[in-house]
Amino acid sequence: MSEVKISAETRSEFGKGAARRIRRASKVPVVLYGHGTDPLHLTLPGHELLLALRTPNVLISLDIDGKSNELAIPKSVQRDPIKGFLEHVDLLLVKRGEKVTVEIPVHAEGELAAGGNLLEHVLNALPVEAEATHIPEALTVSVEGLEAGASIHAKDIALPSGVTLAVDEDAVVLQVLAAQAEEAPAGEAEGEEEAAEA
Repeated sequence: MSEVKISAETRSEFGKGAARRIRRASKVPVVLYGHGTDPLHLTLPGHELLLALRTPNVLISLDIDGKSNELAIPKSVQRDPIKGFLEHVDLLLVKRGEKVTVEIPVHAEGELAAGGNLLEHVLNALPVEAEATHIPEALTVSVEGLEAGASIHAKDIALPSGVTLAVDEDAVVLQVLAAQAEEAPAGEAEGEEEAAEA
């Protein structure tokens, strides 16, 4: 798992006006919390944080004001709904060796059985418990040759050493659906009914 080092500055200004000023300076307001400590309000460089957050559950090593180093993982990310830039991020303080519960993206590989079947991701991410410094980036599952009606449950997914499920082992993660025949467009059926009524 990748660890990204980012310099952080503590901040003393709060509220919408302060947040806007921080974002105008290409930075992001961040709150670091966990381990029963008081939340720490920080400012992080926007571009570096955006790049780091491209990796799910990235481990961020924060150099706070050049005085202390803390490890954190992203807990909540707020983006501008239109422009997509980061508005606010919550980070969870973690320690090396500590177990944390996170959701790992599930990727399917392989071709389903012939017949136009569809693969449904019931869970896009699998909740697991893993050591904070050894969180897998993704889990890959083979769906090669699966027929309609087949399911892959949480217990069927191979987990790396030291990672355990944080969800019911019988939870359905992926299922194969039979392709459905196309129905007549709704407009045509309505037109026929109106003609019959006239």
